Amino acid sequence: MEQKKNLKNFILTVIVFFALCIMLVFVTDPFFHYHKPWLKLKAVLTDKEYQCIGTIRNFDYDALIVGSSVCENYNNTWFDDRFDVKAIKAVRSYGATADLCYFIKEAYKEHDLKYVFYNIDPGSLAATPHLTFEETGCPMYLYDKNPFNDIEYLLNKDVLLEKVPYMITKSYIGEYDEGNSFNWGQWKEFHADMVTGLYIRSPQIKQMRAADTYKNECDENIKLIEEQVKSHPETQFYFFIPPYSFVWWDNIYRDGDMEAYVSNMKKCADTLLAYDNVRFYNFLTDEEVVTDLDNYMDVLHFSPQINERITDMLLNGDHEVLSQDTEKMADECLDFGYRAVNELIAPYEDEIKVDYTMSNLDY
Repeated sequence: MEQKKNLKNFILTVIVFFALCIMLVFVTDPFFHYHKPWLKLKAVLTDKEYQCIGTIRNFDYDALIVGSSVCENYNNTWFDDRFDVKAIKAVRSYGATADLCYFIKEAYKEHDLKYVFYNIDPGSLAATPHLTFEETGCPMYLYDKNPFNDIEYLLNKDVLLEKVPYMITKSYIGEYDEGNSFNWGQWKEFHADMVTGLYIRSPQIKQMRAADTYKNECDENIKLIEEQVKSHPETQFYFFIPPYSFVWWDNIYRDGDMEAYVSNMKKCADTLLAYDNVRFYNFLTDEEVVTDLDNYMDVLHFSPQINERITDMLLNGDHEVLSQDTEKMADECLDFGYRAVNELIAPYEDEIKVDYTMSNLDY
């Protein structure tokens, strides 16, 4: 009899313990899977794969900042103040078009959007036009809306022992800035030595691919974006190509992709600018930025100061591309790309590492 009583007490204790754990995770909800912050907790956003989808579904906002890792260093309040909105980020490290359009679709289910600020990475137009969440290791129990697998979140040791305490600490101690959601730039260094040290250059140059090499992928990716624009004429879409450093041009030239990538960008601009609710910007030829390697930590990623500069340019119309100017945009990109390859990179060639293991590849 005593053993049955002890077993009963043990089972009850275990049930109470797990119930308290579940309640703690549900109330604090560090991944915002169920609700926006409660109890004056802040939106502590540092894990985009785990938190981005929850914020899109549950937060209050009327504008999205959409894009890849180069979008993570925007402070949301820059858009709030300049465009009179409440903005949040919808970001993926690789900027896969299908993933970003999925985020936009999820946002529209419960929100009316005044603006979508969409960073288009040139490489994304040539990439697979399919969702990549599962294959890149995202926690699908946070995406699939299946309540039966939420136990992976509610009784997760890392969530209980790391994420919940971290959120509470950041909310009540110090001056955490909610506008810097998913920001990584505050811990990085930006200067030319970083770029030249990280760029591994091929010693040989592939034959330049045809302009329509990625036609199928490009058409499908543009179609995904166009679907959102066409379905939501009430939303103003700002599309912009980010200001990669001039070293990026050397890289895609050596890979044989330069002319195909520029062709993709022109096709994208032509398609989207057919709609009245679209504005399109090209920052790839913003020479003040892209020719100064001190603005970068690698070939692609620029400092938060450049993010703020882009925000101002979107507001002021700098580097905007009009529907009649897409051919000019493409010509300017190719002219700059070849100048980058033939002139701009020359002073840095002695500092750039060359990967001679690539020299035996069939070009």
